[in-house]
Amino acid sequence: MSSSDIFIGETIGTAILILLGGGVCAAVTLKASKARNAGWLAIAFGWGFAVLTAVYTSAPLSGAHLNPAVTLGIAIKDGEWGDVPTYWAGQLLGAMIGAALVWVAYYGQFHAHLTDREIVGGPGAQDVKSVEAREAAAGPVLGIFSTGPEIRIAVQNLATEIIGTVVLVLAVLTQGLNDSGKGLGTLGALITALVVVSIGLSLGGPTGYAINPARDLGPRIVHALLPLPNKGGSDWGYAWIPVVGPLIGGAVAAGIYNVAFA
Repeated sequence: MSSSDIFIGETIGTAILILLGGGVCAAVTLKASKARNAGWLAIAFGWGFAVLTAVYTSAPLSGAHLNPAVTLGIAIKDGEWGDVPTYWAGQLLGAMIGAALVWVAYYGQFHAHLTDREIVGGPGAQDVKSVEAREAAAGPVLGIFSTGPEIRIAVQNLATEIIGTVVLVLAVLTQGLNDSGKGLGTLGALITALVVVSIGLSLGGPTGYAINPARDLGPRIVHALLPLPNKGGSDWGYAWIPVVGPLIGGAVAAGIYNVAFA
């Protein structure tokens, strides 16, 4: 695979991943969406199908890592690091594109949701907190773009992301890779999608299961940049956990693989 194939494949694949994954979060969350309040099962299966679609689309070009933690795990497993920056760059760009497309697809719903007084409060409600407090807190639609904890305990939140990512990357390394070991194959796409559904149902409750640094960071940047009314803050104080946790988890999974399976 050439560097251009890797970059294009990861950009397209991660954009599809976030478009469909963020899309199901928007569908369940936003006012005037036909799927509003569909619940956690819809979100878990929506993300699983998003993974399946993204992997099938991008695998011929890049091997469909779509996740810096997966790329890191494969690099540690194989000892090959030359393409890691290209994978990571494509993944971050694709995640940002996908998040922007969610905004476009749900533009009217975002406006209706964020101008509803029952959701954002009446006139002057946004001025109750200081500017610094508003920027620090998670806004009312941030969960469509990125993850956040139900109980904010940094050590637990970090551990949850590490554990979930270990499961994901270990499943990829032991079952999901194609014959060349450089990415996901046809069967690997299905295996990985089902693993993501399982992680969401079993381990997603505490933090929203980022298990992918690009999936969280790219859309969080887009949330900060978009001209959304009353959108609130992007919760940058938490943002390091869904980046660092999955990277640690990917490295741990690769270590387990090299010790137990290689």
